Amino acid sequence: MRVKLGQIAHARSGDKGDASNVGLIAQTPELYPVIREQVTAERVKEHFREVCRGPVQRYELPNLLALNFILHDSLGGGGTESLKNDAQGKTHAQGLLQMEVEVPAGLVEAGG
Repeated sequence: MRVKLGQIAHARSGDKGDASNVGLIAQTPELYPVIREQVTAERVKEHFREVCRGPVQRYELPNLLALNFILHDSLGGGGTESLKNDAQGKTHAQGLLQMEVEVPAGLVEAGG
């Protein structure tokens, strides 16, 4: 079944200079392989195509059931230089949770 990441994961984001740092954490160990396989750097780059001008790097943290993404050149110069409404990238986590992935039906709780 197709679901938004917000149904199966949590996320946090913030700034690292002119790059946005977005952490994505699976809700269960069974869901981690789903996000690891489907939430690639390429898909994240496409998902944030309107704000991310540079490359996207992905780091795997399997012991935390997490992926970490660095969206380079996405904050308009960073917190003190940017004229963007979200100069620290705090909304990027919520934005990533809107991405859709395919999940086996048994792994998603009803109404989740």
